[in-house]
Amino acid sequence: MTLLDLPPGSTATVAAVHDVQANDAIARRLRELGFVAGEPVRVVTRGPFGGDPLLVQIAGTRFALRRVEAARVQLVPEAGATP
Repeated sequence: MTLLDLPPGSTATVAAVHDVQANDAIARRLRELGFVAGEPVRVVTRGPFGGDPLLVQIAGTRFALRRVEAARVQLVPEAGATP
């Protein structure tokens, strides 16, 4: 499951951020912003047309991510949650 798959209002835990290519600047920046293994993340809302961007909250900070960025963040669903 990726951050892109998480429904609005739902929370999950970051498992990893995947690099699409060697020295992936976007993946590195996501990790610098706090998208690291074990950190809880929540999708606050999605944009109206096609769901771009996503407003996500991690470590008390909100970020607007594009779909291509959110797809890099691998998640572990909360216990009892349906993906």
